[in-house]
Amino acid sequence: MTAKLISGIEVAAQIRAEIMQEAELLKARHGIIPGLATVLVGDDPASVSYITGKEKTAKEMGFYSERIDLPGNTPQSEVVAIIDRLNADSKVHGVLVQVPLPKHINETEVLLLIDPKKDVDGFHPVNIGKMVIGKPDFLPCTPAGIQQLLIRSGVETDGAEVVIVGRSNIVGKPIANILFQKSKGANATVTVCHTHTKNVAFHTRNADILIVAAGKPRGITAEMVKPGAVVIDVGVNRIGTAKSGKAILTGDVDFESVKEVASMITRVPGGVGPMTITMLMLNTLKAAKLAHGIK
Repeated sequence: MTAKLISGIEVAAQIRAEIMQEAELLKARHGIIPGLATVLVGDDPASVSYITGKEKTAKEMGFYSERIDLPGNTPQSEVVAIIDRLNADSKVHGVLVQVPLPKHINETEVLLLIDPKKDVDGFHPVNIGKMVIGKPDFLPCTPAGIQQLLIRSGVETDGAEVVIVGRSNIVGKPIANILFQKSKGANATVTVCHTHTKNVAFHTRNADILIVAAGKPRGITAEMVKPGAVVIDVGVNRIGTAKSGKAILTGDVDFESVKEVASMITRVPGGVGPMTITMLMLNTLKAAKLAHGIK
């Protein structure tokens, strides 16, 4: 039986409609418009694309949006001054500095300067700490999106064996922490596989829910997947160019073979990807409410 497709596009659309409705009520009742500021240093094509998508979505949500584009040779002191200004700006509830930054800028130092209450990416150590103890203000966007895909697709996580392939700070570590919390949409038993795991397939074949974020194109094949498992593919890999001239994108899962084994599966593109910006908007809405003491 071919697996049911989990559509990130459809789930993201549901959540965005909810965000817009809540944002409209926030404006009508309290005169508050959620505000997102993005900072881009340099002209890396991927970063430009990401920032443009975030700016476009914020405007579609009815948010206040401020985009700051800086030349690639901008000194760190100028970037720091901009972050200080945005931290103090009451119109701005979320601050996002697009990474990677140019090599002459200390990325860690810059990101730590963002006010944790405006850290809508959810990666400031204060917010990571709150996530680990189960009291988050903001969850990192991609992991939060994965959790929502599971919840809204009716996947039972309570007591489930979850295996995560990849231990990055962006996906692997946070989604592991999120899914073993004592809370709704979690309560799972979590195993994390990585580059030093001796037998990855041994672990993946035990997974009720398999989340793959390893950065290896089509690295998970059908024989590595437990029949009936739910498979979430976080990978985005460019493996060539189509006749149209567009890049060919593929995930970390061999979709065509694994869909014949799994019960539910995401595909690339159209799976986890649309959820990331959506959860950024949700975090911005939360930040606006937090700034004004609104629950």
